[in-house]
Parts: sequence; structure tokens; C-alpha cells
Amino acid sequence: MNVIEVKNLTKIFNGDFKAVDNVNFSVKKGEVFGFLGPNGAGKTTTINMLCTLLKPNSGEATICGNDVNSDQREVRKCIGLVFQDTTLDDRLTAKENLELHARLYAVPKDKRKERIDKVLEIVDLKGREKSIVKTFSGGMQRRLEIARGLIHYPKVLFLDEPTLGLDPQTRKHVWDYIIKLKNDYNMTIFLTTHYMEEADELCDRIAIIDHGKIIALDTPKKLKESMGGDTIILDVDDKDIDKALKLFKGSKRFDGQVLLSVKNGGKKIEDVLEKCKKNNIDVIEANIRKPTLNDVFLKMTGREIREETVGLKEQLRRRRMRRHRR
Repeated sequence: MNVIEVKNLTKIFNGDFKAVDNVNFSVKKGEVFGFLGPNGAGKTTTINMLCTLLKPNSGEATICGNDVNSDQREVRKCIGLVFQDTTLDDRLTAKENLELHARLYAVPKDKRKERIDKVLEIVDLKGREKSIVKTFSGGMQRRLEIARGLIHYPKVLFLDEPTLGLDPQTRKHVWDYIIKLKNDYNMTIFLTTHYMEEADELCDRIAIIDHGKIIALDTPKKLKESMGGDTIILDVDDKDIDKALKLFKGSKRFDGQVLLSVKNGGKKIEDVLEKCKKNNIDVIEANIRKPTLNDVFLKMTGREIREETVGLKEQLRRRRMRRHRR
């Protein structure tokens, strides 16, 4: 059963800029569905249209069978939304923020305390309900916003960049809460992110979006399998880069390194190194990397979701240090 149906959805700003360009997708009940793409790709604009905050220029979208244009009140009843930016009132307590939201969503008065206690327990903030929100860390505020989005027991929870700006440890904690919601409550979750590891860890299916268009949609596993194998990263002397690119057909240059897509990289790397040796290519270092979602994006767009991966950053730093010593 599909909880979300989107057909040819389009949003145009300033007369000619297509922020969302004719997108089509569906989301199943109980699924964690992700929009993965760089900043400005159209992720937030799509969520805003689905949550009735923006009106589409064309196309159709339904949430739980309700049209986002003609049935806005019914759509809002069945969704929860955690915005990209913090929208809590930091001068109120956690409980007061939740009570306000419960009233706005017409949660019956005799059920509010039970609901507040439950959602605080879900996000591990029980005992902090009387604390002023401005005393909370960024991670605690994010968890409270998730609790607020759950107060009316929505059928679909929208999370727009839910871990943006959080440290890795806090980000992992938020991931745990999202997985708990899926497993314990069979909740349908739609999240946007530009963190590849977040999409890979959390999502049952991912739509990769760029310049307002969906360029790929599948499970994380199948998207990575579409790369056809591993990536061998050759860190070669600058004078040999062009020679290596000609030697290995289909290879790519990235940050002064040569990238080769191969199957069974662990078995092929010795052959690659031997070929470099025979052709007098000075290899400083060679590494094997399993396919990532960033590789999928790079293959389809010619650039990375992020400027560069942490692994390549570290390799580049070490390469420069070695050359400096030489």
C-alpha cells in the first residue's frame, strides 16, 4: 500500500526557475524513504509541497489518499513535520512546547499528558520536561522536535535534514530513534539528507535528486551494485597521471588521483600495480574502496554530493605530506 503518491510534481520560482522538475515517486506504508542530494537540489521544496506549505505549479500528490491541494486539512492531520531549522520556543519548557503543539493538533485534553510522557520517553527526554529549551544541547533540541512531530501520532513523519549540524555521536543517537519509530510503530518516514551514510543507514529506498530532477531511485544496495564493482584509487606521481588515465580505459581523474572501477578489487589490484610498473608509472599509494552512494551520484552527475569524501581528503593530505618530504 502506498501512503504517498507523487505524479509530475513541479515547482517554479521567479517565473522560470524549476526548483522541482516533474518528479514522480511513491512511498509505501512503514517505509523509510529518503531524498538524497546536495543543498539546493529541491529536497526541502518537495517536502514543503507535500506538507501543504507550498502550492505546486503543476502535478499531483496525495498523502494517505488526501490531495495536497484540495484536502490540505486532512493532509495536515495525518503528518508530522520536523523542519530543517529549529522552530522550538526556547523560552518555554519542553512540556510547554509539546502542550502547545498538542492543542494546535486538537489532541484531546484528557490524552495530552499521556501523549507527552510517551513521546518524551521515545526520544529519551523523560525527566527533562520542566527544563527550559534554551538549556538543551543541539541534539536534545532535535530530539524534542521529533517528539513534537509525534505528539498527534501521525501516519507519516517528514524529517527535513534531521541531523544537520549535529556531531557524529548525536547524529547516531537520532538515527537510533528513527529506526525505533519504524520498528516499533510501523511509521512511514520521509527524510531528506545530503549525508550519504545517513541515507545508507536508515532508508529502505532512496531517490537521488539533483537540480530538481530524480536521477535514480532504488534500495541503497541496488544503487551501489549499479556501479559494477569496487573502486581502485591510485595515488601516482603528478607527471604520470595522464599516462595512467590513457593506460586504464574508463578511469577518471579526481583530486590528482586516478580512479578505476573494477569487479573484485582485492584480486585485481595486484594486476593493476604490475601494469603500472611495466609502464613506468610511479604509484605512491593504492587503495580499494567499496562503492558508495557518493560514487553513484558522481557517476550520474560528474561531481560529488559533497566536495570530497573524508577518505579522499585524508588520502590527499597524506599524499601532500609525502611529496613535501620528498
